[in-house]
Amino acid sequence: MVTFEDIKNNKDIRTYITLADKSLLTLGFTEHSFAHVTKVSSDVEYILSTLGADKHTIELAKIAGFMHDIGNLINRIDHSQSGAIMAFRILDHLKMPAEDVATIVTAIGNHDEGTGVAVNEVAAALILADKCDVRRSRVRNRDFSTFDIHDRVNYSVTSSRLTINDERTEIVLELEIDTSISPVMDYFEIFLNRMVMCRKAAEKLDVRFRLIINSQSIM
Repeated sequence: MVTFEDIKNNKDIRTYITLADKSLLTLGFTEHSFAHVTKVSSDVEYILSTLGADKHTIELAKIAGFMHDIGNLINRIDHSQSGAIMAFRILDHLKMPAEDVATIVTAIGNHDEGTGVAVNEVAAALILADKCDVRRSRVRNRDFSTFDIHDRVNYSVTSSRLTINDERTEIVLELEIDTSISPVMDYFEIFLNRMVMCRKAAEKLDVRFRLIINSQSIM
C-alpha cells in the first residue's frame, strides 16, 4: 500500500514540488513549496477526521494535498489538470490501486477555482485546505514598495485559523487583517471566487462555510 509517508519522502515528487515552486517564484507568485503543501495535507486531515471520515480516505486526501500543486512545474495555467496527469503517472508507477489513484487525481484536477468542483469529499477537503491557506509567510517579495495586490493581501494577514465548531456544522476561516497594509475589499477582489468555491466545498461535506475577518462575520 502506498502511504502518505511514502509520497512525502519520494525523491522525485519532492523534486517536482521544488522546481514547480521555483517557476512560481520567477513568475512572482507566493510560496507554493513544502510549507504550503504540508499545511494543506495537515488541514485536509483535520477537516476529514473531525467530520468522521475513515482512515483510508484521510490518507488519500493527505496524498492529494501534498501533490496538488506539482502541475505548476508545467505551467501555472491549468496546473490542476496537468498536476492530475502527473500524479496519475507517478501513482500508477508506484502500483497504487486504480480506485485510490482515481480519488486522488480527481481531487487534484478539481482544486483550482477556474474549473474545479467539489465532486467528492477528498476534493472538497482539498479545496478548503488549499484556498484557506492565507498567511503573511507565503509572501516572498521583500520590497514592500513593489508589492502587488496578492503580496499586500497575504502580507496583511496577521492571523489565520481554520476550525470546525463543536457541533460539526460549520467550518470557519478566521482572519485578522491589518487594514493599514491592505483594505478588506482587496481581499475580496482576489479571493471572492475562492471563498465561493469553499462554500460549495463545505456543502459537499454537509457543513456550512463561514468567513470571519477582524471579528466580523462576512459570509
